[in-house]
Parts: sequence; C-alpha cells; structure tokens
Amino acid sequence: MAEVESSTRTYRSELRQRQAAETRRRVVEAAGEVFSEHGYQAATFAQIAKRAGVSVETVRTHGPKAALMWAAVEVASVGVEGRNIELVATDVGKAMIEVGDPDGFAAFLGGAMLTMNESAAGVWLAVTGAAQGDSELRGHLAERLAGIRRQVAYVLRVVAERGWLRADVPFDDLVEACCVITSVESYVRFVRLDGKSPEEYKAFVTRTVRDSILA
Repeated sequence: MAEVESSTRTYRSELRQRQAAETRRRVVEAAGEVFSEHGYQAATFAQIAKRAGVSVETVRTHGPKAALMWAAVEVASVGVEGRNIELVATDVGKAMIEVGDPDGFAAFLGGAMLTMNESAAGVWLAVTGAAQGDSELRGHLAERLAGIRRQVAYVLRVVAERGWLRADVPFDDLVEACCVITSVESYVRFVRLDGKSPEEYKAFVTRTVRDSILA
C-alpha cells in the first residue's frame, strides 16, 4: 500500500512539474510575441497574460519583466532557456559540429541562422531598442553579446582544428566577421529593410561564410 501511495505521489509531482514547465513555456513565448509587437517599455503583464491564457499574477511569478525578455530571447534563438547554455549543447549546435566538410558547414550555418534570426528578430529588436535608454539593460546586452562572441569563437576553433579556417587573417578578426555576418541585425537589414527573401538571406550567409571565413 505504501508503495502505491509513493508511486501516486511521484506521478502527481511529475505531472505538476510538466504542467509548470508548460505554463512557463507559454508565458515566455507570449512575452516574446508581446515584446516584439509593442516594444519592451510598452509591453505589460496584462498583455502577456492574455496572450498566454493565464492570470496576470501567474505572469508576475515568472517575472520580472527584464527576466522574461531575456528568457524570450533565449527560447526564440535556440529553443531553450538558460543564460549559461552553450550553443554547442543544443540540438542545433550539436548538428553543426557534426557536419563533415567546409561547404556543408557553411550551408548548415546559413540555414541555422535563418531559423534562429527569423524567430528572434522581433524580441531582439525590442531588447536593443530598450537598451538605448536603460543603462542596466545596456549592461546586460553587452554581456549577452560577449557570450555570443565566445560561442562563435568556440565554433571557429573547432573549424580551425579541422583545417577549414582561413589562416591569412587573424583569428579574432574572423570571429568578429562571423558575428557580424550571422547577427540578428544583419538579418533585419537584409530581409526586413532591403526586402530580400529568406532564401536569399540563407544563401548570403552560406556564401559569405564560405568565402570570407573558411579556407
């Protein structure tokens, strides 16, 4: 009997954890949509709650507002939350590292950056826009950009070990170039402002990485 009660408690605990995780996901995704549409300053917990189908108080428990914004950026970019999550630990990162040749790596990167930047563009623009007038957000943004750079550097070191990286340009310059080529801002300029198609953007990243970064 005690064993049955223990199993029941375990099941209920796991069920609550799944339900909490599902609620968290809905709130974070709704926050990303609201930030993208209204901007960081104008977005409200009430708007997020309505979009997520939960109470305002539930949204507050997942805040504060800045934390929700960064969570939304992470989920939109790589599909999971976590400030210290490394790209290479995600499904996209693992698949990227497993590519077996330079052309395949460039093509994979083009497709991956299209998927990530297309999803994250709206909330990322909300972040960068809000950071202009908020020194705290600006500091956090600088930390996030530094983290992105570290991850790009890690990937390019793997590429260099395979003999795929060009050797006539300083490594740090190649890292900076790759950061610019694959940035959300480049996607926004190429697709949203210049009116190019997503497929043209994907081809641009693939071609530019192949010609500028790889040997």
